Amino acid sequence: MSYTTNDIQKRVDDYISQFKEGYFSPLSLQARLTEEVGELAREINHRYGEKPKKSTEKDKAIEEELGDIIFVLTCFSNSLDIDLSDAFEQSMSKIETRDKDRWTRKEGGEDDE
Repeated sequence: MSYTTNDIQKRVDDYISQFKEGYFSPLSLQARLTEEVGELAREINHRYGEKPKKSTEKDKAIEEELGDIIFVLTCFSNSLDIDLSDAFEQSMSKIETRDKDRWTRKEGGEDDE
């Protein structure tokens, strides 16, 4: 299945809106996001680093951790009334301008003509 950022934001909002508590505060969401990023780091370290999992530890897929991060990030953006598409566009425009000559382009790339 494929989702647009609008689909993601609406699905998360539909879920959260069922509950009286609503969205957590920005500070709580920041703590939650940090926690989820830490869980991703742990999975990356187990899979690609030098620290193997203990035999008693559950295998959590990197994909699951990325999904958790997307969920919390979406909660964050919804709670602050930020459109993820707009935020992404601002970021990509900045990166594409700032870093356009930073890396070595592949042959046949955008500027090779």
